[in-house]
Amino acid sequence: MEEDGLPEERPAAREVAAARTRSRLGDAWVGLEKRHAQSVKLLLHLALLPLAYFLAFGVRFDFQIPPQYWHMLLATLPVALVVRFGAFALLRVHRGWWRYVSLVDLLALLKATTLSSLTLVVVLFFTGQLKGFPRSILFLDWAFSLALVGGARVLVRVLQENTLLLGTDWRRRTPVLVIGAGNAGERLIRELLRDHAAALAPVALVDDDPAKTGMSLHGVRVWGTSDALASIAQSSGAKSAIIAMPSATREDLLRIARRCGEARLKCQIVPSLPELLNGTARLSQVREVRIEDLLGRGTVELDLTRARNTLAGRVVLVTGGAGSIGSELARQVAALEPRQLILVEQAESPLYFIDLEIRSSFPGLDVVPVVADICDRARMNDVFTTYRPDVVLHAAAYKHVPLMEHNVVEAVRNNVSGTLTVAECSAASGADRFVLISTDKAVRPSSVMGATKRISERLVLGWPSLRNSKTDFRAVRFGNVLGSNGSVIPLFKDQLARGGPLTVTHPEVTRYFMTIPEAAQLVLMASVLPGAAGRISMLEMGEPVKIRDLAENLIRLSGLEPGIDIDIEFIGLRPGEKLFEELMSAVEETVPTDVPKIRLVQTDEPDGRTLKHCTESLRAALTRGNSQEVLAAIVALVPECVSPLRERGTPPPRRMEMADPRHPGDTAEAHWPAVQNAPQVSHVGPAA
Repeated sequence: MEEDGLPEERPAAREVAAARTRSRLGDAWVGLEKRHAQSVKLLLHLALLPLAYFLAFGVRFDFQIPPQYWHMLLATLPVALVVRFGAFALLRVHRGWWRYVSLVDLLALLKATTLSSLTLVVVLFFTGQLKGFPRSILFLDWAFSLALVGGARVLVRVLQENTLLLGTDWRRRTPVLVIGAGNAGERLIRELLRDHAAALAPVALVDDDPAKTGMSLHGVRVWGTSDALASIAQSSGAKSAIIAMPSATREDLLRIARRCGEARLKCQIVPSLPELLNGTARLSQVREVRIEDLLGRGTVELDLTRARNTLAGRVVLVTGGAGSIGSELARQVAALEPRQLILVEQAESPLYFIDLEIRSSFPGLDVVPVVADICDRARMNDVFTTYRPDVVLHAAAYKHVPLMEHNVVEAVRNNVSGTLTVAECSAASGADRFVLISTDKAVRPSSVMGATKRISERLVLGWPSLRNSKTDFRAVRFGNVLGSNGSVIPLFKDQLARGGPLTVTHPEVTRYFMTIPEAAQLVLMASVLPGAAGRISMLEMGEPVKIRDLAENLIRLSGLEPGIDIDIEFIGLRPGEKLFEELMSAVEETVPTDVPKIRLVQTDEPDGRTLKHCTESLRAALTRGNSQEVLAAIVALVPECVSPLRERGTPPPRRMEMADPRHPGDTAEAHWPAVQNAPQVSHVGPAA
């Protein structure tokens, strides 16, 4: 191999001929092992073990064996072979694949050889043949048996790996720099060199332990530390970097990502330690470093055993079932073996594809795709009467803050009216529990979207007819969900693909983030926690993340440098947006649960009479389709809201027509008649 770890492209003719000979021998052995594995190994042992015994006598007597010792050799050889084969069979030494022989296999061979030699001494003693037997021959036989049998295995592996290396077209592979010269780095390089179909070729190693500089793994040299990443990449010709540190911390990844960006190297990473331990990934299955790897906290993995015990064998209904959160909920619920899974969604194409995916992944599950608008009371009554769900996960909502600032009436119709419709249908059909998916934007909301979600929380947890029903109502608050439809990450990636700039609203804007699987797990755990009934659950979100840092890290992960290759442009806060999000308001506090990372929000809610009176005002404004009146009613229902929503909700000059609080009515039909002169929504909307 050359110094950089790649085989030479034009070795000498003699070396080529020798390599091809080794290659043909390796191919021949593989063919024999596949067709006649046990027979071939038995024949080799029958040849090698007697040879070792003969060599022991030969070396002892300088290959001038006296006649009496020839007789001793022939008399004891059958005993030695029986003992050896017995020990090999007992420790299953003959079962291993020689072309994959490892140190573990050689240790097993050492144990079997040692055990058989000791057994041979005992047998010779009891048969009277040990008298006059040269003691050195026992040691020499042990050594030669170990060397010949072990050497044969190692030789087969060498021939096999030489075959793989010779048959590899190194020029078509992408040269990569491996960061981390530990166990993971060694295994990664070994797998890449042995994998004939691999698209990557390791050309250099980097490790922050200066003592490793100059050392090599499988012919690939450690060039230096990550501080010199740019110069190492240039000297070695590497086009990308692989982080071979499965247990790397967020700080390690951020530092390396920054170095890779400076070196113009695309950054990849080996699978995480849990993925390697549970067998869901191989070390050579490198992937792009995802932005969630750089969250301000570790990714939360919740134990869903309790959720499985609750949901298995039951009917589960998910609204917004084709949205980002709804579809992930569908996947995770399906894995918990419910009796039936109902997916409610108005967007037919996404519903079609998630239905196909779930049916393919879980062929034994009864999946029912339902095209429906959650605001259609008659349709919802029909769905709930037909399927009688035990658990309802309400993920359908409009969620885009700036868009809802310009569509106030539709935001209320879908997020408030639709939520109450689904909740009342759940209670009427006898559902065991109902989980509302809310957002941290509901805390002291500054936007219409956030306020509608806060109203939904209050209705679900405080509406008199719901509180008096047998259904267990509860809610879950999310931070921003990475990778969901319309989130900042897909937008950044699209802008990056077009060459920039990446647009950020403000240099100091921060958000709490969670991943889609985390969000779905939180919903499932919140649906089964005993203490979460009638309350709001939330995930411990760690520290908020600056959107500016998120943009810079995404640029670096692409092998580029912020401000040099790709610009970041600050465009100002959009309508309804805050500079900082909050997880709870001044009148709320959280308490821990028996599930780590999940907390319950304790909050003061208005009494049922006040809630119904204010809701009737909102209903009346919604009926007229007057956005200003709707805003005023929103502010009345969410008095803790802040600017700019509070200013927008200033009541209009004329007096609003209020519903008579003495005859409020209890059903969604009474509260939410059709909106007059309001445009119809095209779909329920993706999950919040």
